[in-house]
Amino acid sequence: MKRLWGHVRRQIIRGFLASIPLIFSYLLIRFLYLAVDQRAAQLIQRVIGFRIPGLGLLLILILFYLVGLAASHWAGRQLFRIIEAITTRLPIIKTIYSLGQKLAEALSLPDQQAFQKVVLLEYFRPGVWTVAFVTGSIFDRQSGQKFLKLFIPTTPNPTSGFMAMVPESQVRYVPWSPEEAIKIVISGGVIGPEEIE
Repeated sequence: MKRLWGHVRRQIIRGFLASIPLIFSYLLIRFLYLAVDQRAAQLIQRVIGFRIPGLGLLLILILFYLVGLAASHWAGRQLFRIIEAITTRLPIIKTIYSLGQKLAEALSLPDQQAFQKVVLLEYFRPGVWTVAFVTGSIFDRQSGQKFLKLFIPTTPNPTSGFMAMVPESQVRYVPWSPEEAIKIVISGGVIGPEEIE
């Protein structure tokens, strides 16, 4: 009974931690939508005299675009460093900010070439395959085999997963880009390539 309770407790904590970045992202987008849609969009609609469907969403996309521009320039990066320095001193905000940051990093990993190639790996049992990313390789002198270092992400949160070292002969290379594989993982297989070459 004690082992069962320990297992349940560990999984609840793990599930909670895995959910924080998703909840944080949802709350941020919801906050921005309500703030922009109920203030800026309504103000514009009062000025022009009629409602424009989707104006709030368009304004949010413009806001994200401007933030992206700021983050790609020196002054913007300095501003983000100041914000980060402030948030790392606030206990609860620090945890949420760092988890949100890790989520953003995971989604941009293909751009950083952290995931070199995409492979399929037999997982759970023979005949069941999962997507894995090659993060490096290592040579085993004893067996004379090349082992691949793999990151096996979990669905729908690619920031959590498993690391495994597997003989190269046990994986199947697929011609998918890391971006395509990330889409498969996040969408639970709904979005992505329709065939394996």
